[in-house]
Amino acid sequence: MVKMEKKSILILGTASHVGKSSVVTAICRILSRNYRVAPFKAQNMSLNSWITKDGKEIGIAQAIQAKAAGTEPTADMNPVLLKPKGDCVSQVILLGEPYADKSAGQYYDSIEEMQAVLKGALERLWKEHDIIVMEGAGGAAEINLYERDIVNIGTARLTQAPIILVGDIERGGVFASLYGTIALLPDDVRKNVKGFIINKFRGDPEILKPGLKQLEEKPESLY
Repeated sequence: MVKMEKKSILILGTASHVGKSSVVTAICRILSRNYRVAPFKAQNMSLNSWITKDGKEIGIAQAIQAKAAGTEPTADMNPVLLKPKGDCVSQVILLGEPYADKSAGQYYDSIEEMQAVLKGALERLWKEHDIIVMEGAGGAAEINLYERDIVNIGTARLTQAPIILVGDIERGGVFASLYGTIALLPDDVRKNVKGFIINKFRGDPEILKPGLKQLEEKPESLY
């Protein structure tokens, strides 16, 4: 796979619903003060969609992120949208247009085609923007899916972007989830992890310090 070394950052999570979309939205807003910024999520699974000005359908999260970045939402920001239909079948929306209804197995059989689509989308976004703020999906360390994961591992390998890992302290076990995710990431992806965000924390930050200290004193072999 040809690596695309352009300005970008990748926000991955330890699980679903840890706050990746909100973090990406915030980063888009902050960076838009000085740069032309676009959000990107290679593959999204959602029934909540947004229709762009040119009639394309994308995940609503990417539309909100684009608005935060001060740019118009486009299909390239979410090239693959999966809309569940039941019985393990989803409608595949490709670059904003209905493509096919596929089972999980059928979809993964066409994963190389999906990879080519997301690469093209990124190339077009980079032509019009200075920085791409990318979002993963679910948990980054789904080790059973590494060879066909285009949204976490695939995006990380394609772009070689610096990675920020988001964990949710509200769920409990945030330090274990951060450390465990790092430990399970492939070596070539792990080396690009630059920091953590502990999301949804309420209370005295001093309580976190012992755990943060242990993460900072991690074995060198892990980072």
